[in-house]
Amino acid sequence: MGDEKRDVIQVLSHDHREVEEMFDELTAATDPEERRRITDDVTIELVRHSIAEEIHLYPAVRDLVPGGDELADKEIADHAEVERILKELEQADADHEGFMTLVNRLIDDVSAHVREEEGDLFPRLAEHANADQLLELGDKVQSAKRIAPTRPHPSAPSTPPLNKLLAPGAGLVDRVRDRLTGRGSD
Repeated sequence: MGDEKRDVIQVLSHDHREVEEMFDELTAATDPEERRRITDDVTIELVRHSIAEEIHLYPAVRDLVPGGDELADKEIADHAEVERILKELEQADADHEGFMTLVNRLIDDVSAHVREEEGDLFPRLAEHANADQLLELGDKVQSAKRIAPTRPHPSAPSTPPLNKLLAPGAGLVDRVRDRLTGRGSD
């Protein structure tokens, strides 16, 4: 999907497909080191995706979609639960039997969240936003993902304005930690 402009629904749906592929790879992995590497990659993608949604998508849903506050609040609550699981996975031993139990919880929660977004939120947003708004949101989401944190921060604020102020700083710290440890690089 080169340089062409994509609307927010295309950007986020593409992210969903990438995460689903990573989940397939993770559930097939038997080597603990491979599981850890894939889990780190999944964590990086999910955290960036969630932060971008919280900074740009959900405020737009609140503004544009009737009943958007309740919809956004539900999605943010889903993100908080996923972040808690990611934090547990970050600290878990990939060789321990409980690791895959956590992975399966993560997959179930993320899959339900994706179904809700793609089946309800995205169609409602598309109905109430115009094409230019969707394209602008797509650009904003992609930009936010580039500076977003790469590690779960379950206690961090998930609503504006604090999330907009704190996410870039946390993202910078996370990327420095990732570079120093080699996390997220193959």
